[in-house]
Order: sequence, then structure tokens, then C-alpha cells
Amino acid sequence: MRQDNTFTLTDNRTGKKYEYAIKEGSRGPAAVDMRTFFKDTGMFSYDPGYTSTASCSSSITFIDGEKGELRYRGIPIETLATEHNYLDTCYLLLNETLPTDNERLQFDLELRHRAFLHEGLRNLFNAFPDNAHPMATLSAAVTALASFYDEHLDICDEAEYTEMASRIIAKIPTIAAFAYRHSLGIPFIQPDIDLSFTKNFLTMMRAYPGGKMHLGPLGHEDIKEVEVRALDTIFTLHADHEQNASTTVVRGVASTGAHPYVAIASGISALWGRAHGGANESVIAQLESIGSVENVEKFIARAKDPNDDFRLMGFGHRVYKNFDPRAKILKKLQDELKVTLGLNSELMEIAAKIEETALNDDYFISRKLYPNVDFYTGIILTALKIPKNMFTPIFVIGRTVGWITQWIEFKKDPESKIARPRQLYTGK
Repeated sequence: MRQDNTFTLTDNRTGKKYEYAIKEGSRGPAAVDMRTFFKDTGMFSYDPGYTSTASCSSSITFIDGEKGELRYRGIPIETLATEHNYLDTCYLLLNETLPTDNERLQFDLELRHRAFLHEGLRNLFNAFPDNAHPMATLSAAVTALASFYDEHLDICDEAEYTEMASRIIAKIPTIAAFAYRHSLGIPFIQPDIDLSFTKNFLTMMRAYPGGKMHLGPLGHEDIKEVEVRALDTIFTLHADHEQNASTTVVRGVASTGAHPYVAIASGISALWGRAHGGANESVIAQLESIGSVENVEKFIARAKDPNDDFRLMGFGHRVYKNFDPRAKILKKLQDELKVTLGLNSELMEIAAKIEETALNDDYFISRKLYPNVDFYTGIILTALKIPKNMFTPIFVIGRTVGWITQWIEFKKDPESKIARPRQLYTGK
């Protein structure tokens, strides 16, 4: 290692210097290799929330928060969201390249046929109360998958990785739809192998037994193509997001040697938090509490008041210090849906007023508090007549491919080891 590729730390108490290698990535910041820091110095590095810590090396997803850039396997999210569908994105994450026409067809067919649940797993839903939140049921059911497919504890070849990944990606939408319908006490709708991934999920959510859709004034209301494309785009935008909280949990559980589906279930539980995947549900709840456009200015003032703990949901991001690129895509999609579906709800008007006010307010501009992906996701899902308690399960459906890809990368990394952070002890 050349001298200019090292980083020197000086302990000012003793004057002793410690030198560490600098690891360069293909994009973004370099990292100082601190693995021997405790052994060398007898001290720990202190970084609550891991804001300056690279916990792993990865070739899956890249984010530049200052530029507002997101790429999967080097491809900009804008390209994937507008020129490809969610299954193309899944294939890309798993295989590091976009599929050919034949590969796309085979992957699609594989997922369609793996979408069905074992009959024994279906019985699990009866153990939950009707009013159980779908996220609780979803997490438990995914954990239960490990009992039906326990052979995946010792995966040793590519075919087994592919089978395991395809199975979990295909079954998550079915489990989510069943969890929702169980919460309403209505019959399950089985997957339909004649339907695409995203349309199949919407059908399992909405259809009546026999495949009939809701009866409207003009007869049976089929799912519109614009609705399928909108939800498919949301899945794509949520597919992966580097080392976020739930992905870190998945990798941490993977490091223990636990079953991959248990690791995914752990990620689901982490995603449920209001500060993470549950934020889009909180956005809609807040819009409902604001009540009308006339109240927006009052709530904006509360958000700016340092003595008020009110926080405007759906603005700002831990990583993005510019516009969230996913939010830009969803903003365009939202505007298209308003025209195509003739949407003009009170919630949309409130959201539009908040957006207009905040984007022209020095308080938000100076702090780079722009609308994030959660702000628009909640509004679009509401427009698609999806209830709030299904917002986070839909996030899970999109993110499953990212979690399982991160799990596979961890398992294949020869440098991987069990996660074991240390602490700065301050007790007696």
C-alpha cells in the first residue's frame, strides 16, 4: 500500500501515530480500514447510528446523497423506473445484469408458479385475530416459511441461491394479500398464473371469490393498466436502498447463520418502524389530522417552531441532502394519476399545499428539507384505494429482492463475520 493510500491517526496523549489503509470504492467516498483499530490502540471508534461507518463492501446499490443519485448495479433509478418493470429490476439485482427477452420470460414464469403457499402455511392465518395488523401477520408467516423450507440453511451452489430467492420474492405478495384479507375476515384469493406479478397482487387484494372485481356503475371494474404501472414503479423504487436500518438487520441476522427467511422476517419487523418503512403510513395519518387546506399554514408554523415537537412527516432524509430521486419520479407519477384517474381528493389538495408552501419557504430550503419518497408513496397508494395498514407490506414486497440480494452477497463474502459492535460503557 502506497503512503498516499493510508490514513494516519495521532493519539495526542502519547504522540503515538497509527496508520491505516484507505480502501477506494468504484464510486462515492473512500473508507479507512479500521479493523485493527482496537487491537492497535485499545480504544473503540464511537459512531452512534453508524453515520460514518461502512459496515461492509457491496456492489449492489449506490447512493450519492448530495447529488440526489440512486443506482442499482450501476443503472440510474430513473432508467429502471421509466424503461423497465419491477421484475427486470429483481433480475438485475440478483444477476448483476438486465435480462434478455428469454431470461425475462423464464424468470416471470418461475415467480408465477412459486406464488402459491403451502396449505399448512395457510392454516397459520387462523391463529391471528381478525384485527391483527398485516405487518405482524406477514412477519410471522415469513418466519414460518423457514419450517417448510429448512433445507436452505446450507446453500452451496448457484441453483440453490436462485431457487431460494425466487421462492421468497414470489410468496411475499401472496402472504401480504392473505394477511390483509384475514384482517378483514374475507376469503383468500389464490394467485393467478395468467397474471403479471404486480397485477396478480392487486387482484389478490381486491377480487371477490371467482375472480370478480368490485361491481361499479358500469359493471365489474377491472384493474387499470395505469394502476398496475404505478404500483410496479413503487416496487421498483423500494427494491433496495444500500445499508439502511432493515437491510443492516438482515445482514446482522445473516451473520449468525440463521435461515434466510428468518433474516427476511427480521427485516420486515425493522421496516415496520415509523422512522423507517412505516413513515408513509404516518404521512397519510398526518394529512388526515391536518384536515383541510386552510389548516396547512398553521401546521407549517408548528414545524418551524423550535419549542414545538411537531414534525412534518415526509420531508427530509437521513442520506439525501438534495431531492430524493425516487420522490421526483413519484411526483410525476402522482400528477399523471390525477389526470388519468380523475383524482381530486381533499388529501391530495392538502399535500399539494404543503409541498408548495415548504418548497418556497427559506426554513425548509436552507435545511434541505425536501419531500421524500414516503410523502408521495402514501398519497399514490391512497389514490390506488389501498388502505393505510397495507402501505408498509407493499414496501416489504418491493424491498424483499434487495434484502435477499444483500443476504446472498453477505454469504458469499469471504470477509464476512458475525456482527458484534462494541460500546462506550458509562455505567457503574
